[in-house]
Amino acid sequence: MSRRIAVNLLWCVPGVGGSEEYLVRQLLGLAEIEHDYDIEVFAPLGFSQRQPRVASLYKVHEATNDCSRRAVRIWLEHTWLAKKTRGYSLVHHGGGTLPRRGNTTTLLTIHDIQWIDYPHYVSPVKLRYLQRVVPSSVRRASRIAVPSRFVADSLTKAFGTKTKSIGIVRHGLETDLNTSATDESVLRAKFSLGDGPVLVFPAITHPHKNHLFLLQLLVNAGGAWADPSLRVVFAGSEGSHHEHVMAFIKAHNLSSRVVMPGRVSSEDRNGLLKMADAMVFPSEYEGFGAPVIEAMLMGAPVICSDRASLPGVVGDAGLVLPLTSDAWTNALDTVRARRAELVALGHSRSQLFTAPLSASDLVEQYRIALDGRR
Repeated sequence: MSRRIAVNLLWCVPGVGGSEEYLVRQLLGLAEIEHDYDIEVFAPLGFSQRQPRVASLYKVHEATNDCSRRAVRIWLEHTWLAKKTRGYSLVHHGGGTLPRRGNTTTLLTIHDIQWIDYPHYVSPVKLRYLQRVVPSSVRRASRIAVPSRFVADSLTKAFGTKTKSIGIVRHGLETDLNTSATDESVLRAKFSLGDGPVLVFPAITHPHKNHLFLLQLLVNAGGAWADPSLRVVFAGSEGSHHEHVMAFIKAHNLSSRVVMPGRVSSEDRNGLLKMADAMVFPSEYEGFGAPVIEAMLMGAPVICSDRASLPGVVGDAGLVLPLTSDAWTNALDTVRARRAELVALGHSRSQLFTAPLSASDLVEQYRIALDGRR
């Protein structure tokens, strides 16, 4: 007899980005593997329209509100969700916090605890909320799922969480992710990229993503970074540091070399990665860093920082460098010289991070949580 699993995605509102993608890809993977669970999704109003593939595979219960306000989402978790999921075997809370009311057999996904290492990157109101709610959620969860060993170790360090209470559910890419990509000629015309080399940085303009580090390389590093035909595509939506990024670009006359199309379609992202000399990712903090795996799958050599989870995710399949200008000065020359090798290593590495494998990890965590093992 199958057991009913409720997946709480009420926190999945437009703008949450990678955390929503992580859970959605797990759901897509669950549809590709055999398991004994009957999965149903509980989500904000409008979720099915934004995620039609999920809606085609699962019964989606939409709330009567879009949950754009945190207070409303919390209230719905303690009322509507608690009532609706009373008879389920387990509730999987995907947003990093656990309501105090409702089904007590739970799997809690925690994407990261960046707010502990970088509290100044979080608004005071949100920081107080996280400081109050996350430690309690960690203590009360039947089981905790995280995307990387780095996050698991961070929880143990921050909260004393027992290692045996935490399971790693890798990020996984959709099986058909690389089946559609915009042609290079179309992209060069669409984004005014000229005929020169292209770098891609797919990230929202939040401060920890470190856009200013790349901009400073364009100004100061010399060599390949100073090539006037080089174009750097910042493919991501506007974050809390966007005005600072734009001000730097204006102050240093970089508008002709830095392209900011906002968040691009999956087809354009794939095409940009296929044509890129490299995908550059100087982030200060990532719980996983899915863009580096996407780049590897699409054939873009990866240059990334040595911070947080990135060294463990990338391994030897890319250039993993300290966040110093000296370390990055010759990086473009290195990836060009090693391109064939890095592309092959990256493609092989990406096969360790597929949606079915991620779903298999998740099923194992459901089993452990339901068996009552902590």
